[in-house]
Amino acid sequence: MTTPLLEVSGLRVAFPGQDGPREVVRGISFTVGREKVGIVGESGSGKSMTARAILDLIPPPGRVSADRLAFAGEDLTRLRPKERARLRGRRIAMVLQDPRHALNPVMTVGAQLAETFQVHHRLGRGEARRCSIEALDAVHIRDPERVVRLYPHEISGGMGQRAMIAMMLAPGPELLLADEPTSALDATVEAGILETLDELVTARGMGLVLVSHDLDLVAAFCDRVLVFYAGRIVEELPARDLAQARHPYTQGLLACVPRLGERRRELPVLRRDPSWAAS
Repeated sequence: MTTPLLEVSGLRVAFPGQDGPREVVRGISFTVGREKVGIVGESGSGKSMTARAILDLIPPPGRVSADRLAFAGEDLTRLRPKERARLRGRRIAMVLQDPRHALNPVMTVGAQLAETFQVHHRLGRGEARRCSIEALDAVHIRDPERVVRLYPHEISGGMGQRAMIAMMLAPGPELLLADEPTSALDATVEAGILETLDELVTARGMGLVLVSHDLDLVAAFCDRVLVFYAGRIVEELPARDLAQARHPYTQGLLACVPRLGERRRELPVLRRDPSWAAS
C-alpha cells in the first residue's frame, strides 16, 4: 500500500481564552496523496489554521497537537524547528491568499524568485536569474524578462499571484497548500490561475490542498472535498459528488450559492444545528 504524502490524525489548534484554551481546530483527521483535495467551509471554520498548522506556522500563544502529523511517512512532530524549516518550502510549500502582502514590496519579482533558487538549489546569480525567467514563463506570464525587473506594486493581482505560485514551486515541492489563491481575482484570471496550477501539479505528480469558499470551483477542480464546520470535518466526499452531499451543513452551503438564471423570492439562510459542532 502506497504511503500518503500527508497523514493528519487528531489535529488540534488552540489559543488562550478568558475561560481557558479555545480550540479552533478540533481533532480532525485526513490524508492527502498525489491528488487535489479541496477544503471548504465558512470563515472561521478552521481551514487556514489547518494548513498553517501543517507547516508549523501557528504563532504563539497558539498551540498545535496531533495524534499523528506525518509527511511522506516522517513524523513532523518529532522534528526539531530547524528540520521543520528545511522541510518547509523545499518539500511542502504554501501559496498565500494575497500577493500584495506575501511578496516583499522593496524587492523586484526577479530578485525574490532568484533568492528562492539560490537558497534551495545553491545556484549562482546568473543561473538563478535564468531559472527565474523560466519559472515565470512556466506560469504563463507574458514577457518574463520584463517582469523580473518589476516591483510587486507594478504588476497586476493576477500576475502577482502567478509570480507567487512560481516562487513556491521553484524548490520543487511534493505537496502544495493553496490558501484561497484566487479569492481576489476576477473569474477570467481565476480560471487561468487554476489551469496553470492544474498543469503544474499534474505534470510534477504533486499533491495539492486547495482551501476555498467557492464550492463550484472546488467541485470542478479537485478530486476530493473536505467540509469544515466549527473546527471539525463534517463530511468528506468525491468532488464530483458534491452536489449530492448528505450533510445538512454542506447542503446549506450549496443552497446559498447563486445560480445563473435562477429566480428566488428569498435569500437562503444557513440554519445551524448545535449537534454539528459536537459530532
